[in-house]
Amino acid sequence: MQNVVPIERAVAARTLRGRSETYAEEVRSLLDATYAVMRRTGDLDPRVADIVAKSGLSNQAFYRHFRSKDELLLAVLDDGQRRLVSYLDARLARAQPGAPRVRAWIEGVLEQARNPDAAANTKPFIANSARLADRFPSESAGSREQVIAPLRVAVAEAGGDGQHDADAIYHLAMGRTGDAIARADLPSADEVDHLVEFALRGLGA
Repeated sequence: MQNVVPIERAVAARTLRGRSETYAEEVRSLLDATYAVMRRTGDLDPRVADIVAKSGLSNQAFYRHFRSKDELLLAVLDDGQRRLVSYLDARLARAQPGAPRVRAWIEGVLEQARNPDAAANTKPFIANSARLADRFPSESAGSREQVIAPLRVAVAEAGGDGQHDADAIYHLAMGRTGDAIARADLPSADEVDHLVEFALRGLGA
């Protein structure tokens, strides 16, 4: 006998699918608006009112998805981390396993400071990273691990310790990137190469 879904369940499921698509579009609009407001104003702690106005949505829409501005900033940080991971994965896929992939990862991270658009999007989170990590420790740690995971594999392939050596390289590269973005002191190609060689010597690669 054919299993027929009751009409009330079918209609309810269709309604929920429609809402899900609408809500996803609202969240994307709020994320994009946050990027735009921070780039336009240079404000590292933008007002919710400005973000809502830029998105074309309402306060009700904002609070439907985020309980606070910090929750929104955390979502934007995660969005940026996902884009960075995708970018790093593509760079590493073009490199040979081991030391070449460690090089590709470091150069990819430092490129975030050398690329004006990437630097503009990243700067607010350099300033707010400690606050977000304090308020959302597990979420912040998860975003960090997304970025460092491919480095752990590359370091292990190069003969290093995928845990401690990768952590050290992560802090070295991210520290220089954060400093460069915060002070608008973009690292030169020679400096990037020096940092890479320093890291590889530490691995004995």
